[in-house]
Amino acid sequence: MEYAEKQVACVGIDISKDFFDAALPVAGGKHRHLQLGNEEAGFERLFQEIKEPAACRVVMEASGPYYLRLAGFLHAKGVMVSVVNPLVIRRFCQMRLTRAKTDKKDAVMIARYGQAEQPAPWEPEAAHVVELKQLQTVAEGLQKTLHQHERQLEALQQAPHVSRQARQSLERMVRQAEKEKQQVEERMELLIREHHQQLYEQVSSIPGLGKKSTLLLILVTGGFTRFAHYKQLVSYLGLSPRIYESGSSVRGRSRICKMGMSRARAVLYVCSWSAIRCNKACKELYERLVTKGKAKRLALIAVANKLIKQAFAIATKGEYYMEKS
Repeated sequence: MEYAEKQVACVGIDISKDFFDAALPVAGGKHRHLQLGNEEAGFERLFQEIKEPAACRVVMEASGPYYLRLAGFLHAKGVMVSVVNPLVIRRFCQMRLTRAKTDKKDAVMIARYGQAEQPAPWEPEAAHVVELKQLQTVAEGLQKTLHQHERQLEALQQAPHVSRQARQSLERMVRQAEKEKQQVEERMELLIREHHQQLYEQVSSIPGLGKKSTLLLILVTGGFTRFAHYKQLVSYLGLSPRIYESGSSVRGRSRICKMGMSRARAVLYVCSWSAIRCNKACKELYERLVTKGKAKRLALIAVANKLIKQAFAIATKGEYYMEKS
């Protein structure tokens, strides 16, 4: 759906699981507050309160999955919707020295952010992308469950007397979790191959990136279409270094900015260990940084960034990985 690029009135939405607060613009730069249920009846009421849907932008935060139904409803009604990172709103409030923290106040600040910045319109994701994200969430939950049962089984076997029933029960749960996880991962791989077959093969050709990491990168980036530059992806994943320096006296340790997707960050960090053994460019980068006295962990983070850069370049150019001599 295309929208004209012009300044439009902005409605701010602060949304949670059960309800949402709406800040609707009125004369004099003020806002009218409305609290509605996060359900179909609330969506309909909000739409009725928007006097000119074609000349309005509704701005909301990407609050877990809670915004999706309302965003989809308004989009289907022809209302321009913008979904922004909660961190962006937080920084916007800090810049304006806003300290009050209420749902009503948050909705107003979201509306003011939308009016000032006119963020890009949101588009609903394709059905296969939605399914992949849901499957990824289930796979992560199954992995945690599997680890929990395995630890329980290991602890049980250390006892001088082991209950046969307890052991068999835990063994069944481990097998069931493994089976469910395998089925979910097979479905994810099938969807990726069905919709991103060539991209999947190209990105997975990079030494150090395996099936799971490639699948995760394609999922996070929407097939490498959501980011214009690899540095944006690095920042989104939370792998950007933070340097603590001020003047000549303050020198803090370099750390990564952990504002991003922890699961993807963890997977890429594990990939960096493999990459320093089998990926020439990553190995050279790691050795160069360690030789300069950088901490090994920081060097591995740099390698993870290098893998992202390589993946982004390959996805953008539509090529396969080739080792440079």
